[in-house]
Amino acid sequence: MHEKTLRLDGQKILITGVSRSLGIGATLARRFAEAGASVAVHGYSDYDVAVGHKSAAPNGTKVLAEQLNALGLPVTALEPGDFKIPGVAEAAVEEASARLGGLSGLVLNHAYSTYGEIGTWTPEHIDSHLIVNVRACMMMIQSFTALADSAQDNAVTLFTSGQYLGPMVNEIAYCVSKEAIVCLCRQASHLLGDKGIRVNCINPGPNDTGYCFGDAHETVAKMFPSGRWGTPDDAADLVLFLHSPYAKWITGQIIASEGGFKRG
Repeated sequence: MHEKTLRLDGQKILITGVSRSLGIGATLARRFAEAGASVAVHGYSDYDVAVGHKSAAPNGTKVLAEQLNALGLPVTALEPGDFKIPGVAEAAVEEASARLGGLSGLVLNHAYSTYGEIGTWTPEHIDSHLIVNVRACMMMIQSFTALADSAQDNAVTLFTSGQYLGPMVNEIAYCVSKEAIVCLCRQASHLLGDKGIRVNCINPGPNDTGYCFGDAHETVAKMFPSGRWGTPDDAADLVLFLHSPYAKWITGQIIASEGGFKRG
């Protein structure tokens, strides 16, 4: 979309899950900065490398920030860290606020996602999803609430998946964690409304970020009426809108932006 009238001048935004050039996080960082926001980005490249994501690279967050800086975009890379470790998520919020001189928004795009069919579940497998995807978001929202200026419009965008629209039975630990994010959105929006903080949650649908290839990629593309996958820019269009003045009356919503994706 790249709507030039949608400006975020003066906003100070922390975006998580920014570590791969093909990921949604990298596009979010670029698009927010292009719209006039000052952006802090957090990522954990060690996870991307370990699971073998395409475009994963050591120090990916720092490299992406440097590339955006070279384009004249105000993007600050934060200290990388694993959200499974207690205190790391909160520290990211505090560092972002310190380096940007405050915060007006969170875009919590990070995710821990691995497949695990029933019979292979372990406590570590389940806990890793719940800790990174749920606990980290809760702690970051809490830290953000403590420092947000309630006299201005503040916004939090969470990311869920398609589990509330259809089965994803080979990744139930991930699904359970993302269903918890739906609940977190609804509860936090009520809790934080009188503090000037809007909370919404998006489902970007199957997104072409370099994790699916060959025949499987073509099969999924045919499940969209348009015949193509969703892209990080499609997701960014919605997230920018939610952090703009145009969305000042929108909170507590779970919004699917998946191009009419046909399940089953």
